[in-house]
This record gives sequence, C-alpha cells and structure tokens, in this order.
Amino acid sequence: MPSLPFRHVAVIGLGLLGGSVARAAHAGLPGIRVTGYDADPAVRDRARAITLADAIYDDAAEAVAGADLVVLCVPVGAMGDAARAMAPGLSAGVVISDVGSSKAGVAAALADALPGHRVIPAHPVAGTEQSGPDAGFASLFRNRWCILTPPADADPADLARLVALWEAFGARVEVMDAEHHDLVLAVTSHLPHLIAYTIVGTASDLERVTQSEVIKYSAGGFRDFTRIAASDPTMWRDVFLTNRDAVLDMLGRFNRDLAELEAAIRAGDGQLLHDQFTRTRAIRRSIIEMGQDDARPDFGRSDHTGGN
Repeated sequence: MPSLPFRHVAVIGLGLLGGSVARAAHAGLPGIRVTGYDADPAVRDRARAITLADAIYDDAAEAVAGADLVVLCVPVGAMGDAARAMAPGLSAGVVISDVGSSKAGVAAALADALPGHRVIPAHPVAGTEQSGPDAGFASLFRNRWCILTPPADADPADLARLVALWEAFGARVEVMDAEHHDLVLAVTSHLPHLIAYTIVGTASDLERVTQSEVIKYSAGGFRDFTRIAASDPTMWRDVFLTNRDAVLDMLGRFNRDLAELEAAIRAGDGQLLHDQFTRTRAIRRSIIEMGQDDARPDFGRSDHTGGN
C-alpha cells in the first residue's frame, strides 16, 4: 500500500463538504485517522450518530490535536474565527487548508489568524444544494476539479502532499494564483448563483400574481435555477461579500451583455440573437466533452418531466 500523504486529518465544519471530505478520506486513504468538530452541537451529535469520523469533539482545539492536516469546511466569512478557535491545539508543522469558494479573502483571514502556520487554501469545485452532515458522500469530488492556491512561500513538499490527498479523493487538481481563482470562479460559479437567486426571487413575486402557474408549469431551465438557488444562504452570502470586487466586475459585464440582447430583441435583430446562441451552444458542448456534465436527455435524470 502506498504511504499516506497525511496520517491524521481534522475536519472543522461537518456539513456537505466537511462530511464529504471525511468520507472521501476514509474511502480513498484506508488507514487515515479522521477527527471532526462543528460549532453546532446538534450537528456534532448527528455526526457521531452516523459515524462521520473516527472521533467527533466538542472543542475545536481538541479536534485538531495531533493532526498533520486540518481542513476548514466552514463558510468563508467564518474562516478567521474558526482558525482562532482551533489554534491552541495545532501541532508544529501541521498543514492548514480549506474548501472555500473564494480564495484571496480566505488566505488573508487565515494568515492573520494563524501567523507562522503552513496554509495552503483549496477549493474543490463540487457540491449539491443539500447541507448538513447527512448530505456528505465520498464520491462528491470524483472527476471534479480541486483548485489549490498556495502562497508564494509554500513548501513544495506540503503542496505535493495536498495534491496527492485530493487525487486520492478522485479529484483533478489545478494550481493557480488566489486572485486569478477568484476572477475565474466569479464567472463560472458566483455570478450564475447570483442570477439564480435573482430569477427565482422574481418568480416568487410573480407566483402571487399568476396564482401558482409559475411553479405548476416550471420547465427544466427554471427547475435548475431553483436547484442552484436552494444552496446554503450563509455560505453564499459570505462568498459574495468576500469576492466582492470580482463579482461586481463580472456583474457589470453581464449587465452590458444583457442590455445588448435586450436591444436586439427590441430591434428585431434575429441575426445577433442567433449568433449569440450559437456561440454559447458551443461552450455547452465543450463542457460535456471535458466530462463536466452529462449529455443524456434531461442531464441524465431518471425523470423527464421538464423541458428547456
């Protein structure tokens, strides 16, 4: 059996991502010890009941004692407080990482809270709209990207160990600068979530006007918006606030593009609409070719009740 990149991983925050990290560690790295902590006593009790880790502690510092890797799986706005709470229990030489959706802000918060510690932020680009300890599953990261954003002075050996960990989870690993990560994710994840929250909110307002028809006749496109808009509100509130500059930049570009399409519709410019839709259709095909989605009807769902 190959040697483990880490022998003891502590998971702080036991929701969807934290639970999935714990389960993936046990599934992909037999023999590794996994300990956990969550600030919510009810979550800790549930995590114990479903044996989410080898041990669940009622104190963050106790949960990380002896760990050679700590993965913070809390909302990005809570990273600093979570890091300070666990700091007294950290071992010398421990590697600190996370799973947050924005990286520059997280890196700054962890550097401030844990001076002198070895911090390598990470972002597994995977998730569902579910939350809580029961939502986690070992295969969540399989064939998904995990982006690592090491600081300039990161130890190459620590980085290699973290790459090996995520590859053992089935992920494909990319390394990039934190600021570049935040710009890329503003386009591919954060702005789509903002749009989904907005259009579902608009539909909710119209629901009262149309007396249930918005929900009753929802097609597949709207249904997928509601799935995205069902994501954890605390997590996404923090993402938008910590990645504010990149999100606002992308939102400005989106508004300009939307205004152009609005003008084309008003002017009856079918050629512009057709050209735009043809270009975006090609992007969808590229995503499927890269294995990031399913080309089967209705995205491979077992039910085919909706259209586009």
